[in-house]
Amino acid sequence: MARFFANVTLALIGDAVGLIVAAVLLDDMTLDPASFWLALVIFTVAFIVLQPLAIKITLQHSSALAGGSALVATLASLIITDLLADGLSISGFTTWLLATVIVWGASLLAGVVLPMFLFKKTLARTGGPRGPRSTTWR
Repeated sequence: MARFFANVTLALIGDAVGLIVAAVLLDDMTLDPASFWLALVIFTVAFIVLQPLAIKITLQHSSALAGGSALVATLASLIITDLLADGLSISGFTTWLLATVIVWGASLLAGVVLPMFLFKKTLARTGGPRGPRSTTWR
């Protein structure tokens, strides 16, 4: 249960970083601060639901496409969030593509970097990066 909450927390933080970075970098993407939290929750829930579905579909058709499933889930989550939340607005094909890549990349980066800071003690106890069970090659 603790792992689930840790994953959801990391997803929320990573998605928040991704949405904010994309909104700052892209002129045709706006993120209203007043309804940011609603947009963030909608996006994160949509992604959590769509990601396993996208993986399953891509693996059925071609395992080579499995890596792109996160991009597909990110785009679908942005579309759902844009439709359901007034706080997110994206216009233009190029902006949609760039927003998808930026949100995906920032979320991925946050998902890799944040655990090292937020869960440092837990990683050390369980043998995560630089933990007691990690092997140092000399």
